Amino acid sequence: PHQDEIKPKKEKQGSFLKELPILIIIAFGLALLIKTFLLQAFYIPSESMVPTLQVGDRVLVNKLVYRIHPPRRGDIIVFIEDPGPKKAFWGRVRSFLTEGLGVTKPKSLDFIKRVIGLPGETIQITNGVVTIRTPEGSLTLNEPYLNSDRDTSSYGPFKIPLGTYFVMGDNRGNSSDSRTRGPIKKKAIIGRAFIRIWPLGRFGFFHRPKYPSATAAGLMSMAPVLVLGSGIVARRRRAA
Repeated sequence: PHQDEIKPKKEKQGSFLKELPILIIIAFGLALLIKTFLLQAFYIPSESMVPTLQVGDRVLVNKLVYRIHPPRRGDIIVFIEDPGPKKAFWGRVRSFLTEGLGVTKPKSLDFIKRVIGLPGETIQITNGVVTIRTPEGSLTLNEPYLNSDRDTSSYGPFKIPLGTYFVMGDNRGNSSDSRTRGPIKKKAIIGRAFIRIWPLGRFGFFHRPKYPSATAAGLMSMAPVLVLGSGIVARRRRAA
């Protein structure tokens, strides 16, 4: 009787050992799919995004979001320096097995910056203040997220080519970005950083800044002219 009680346990152990390789393959496949198409963690190695991101922070990047809509002004994005030709699925598997697991060094560098200018817009920086011109009008960006030691350099005007984005670091005085490297192509963008997962004391989501629309900014700039014009018309009517 005692042997009969032990036998089922041995059978269970044997079946588990048989299933273990399958479970490992499934787990590996899920990890590959998530890293390739959905989410990827990134380590922050530099001070170019201070104070928003500190050296040593770890963020999660949504790799699916820009398949749904294009990048938006204020997004914090991760991109690669040289995207090269798009890899086929098995090429991504090979990269995951080598670069992703640390067997070899990545062939491209990853950067994290904030989207400031969109395709077709004209950007100009005067004493550190960014002005964007669009077909609808122009707007001056209010950027409370910038480093307190503000950069007062000037740049442009520069028209952003279609299909590209103008990105800058929040630490403008210590950031190598589109001001020196030029705009980045859409295909170079890996995804949008949406949450800081480390350190736990600074865990939290990133929120897109609220900028005024170019149309609203244009109307605000026209308001004094409209008021002055209505006053002139009123005086003319009284004079008549």
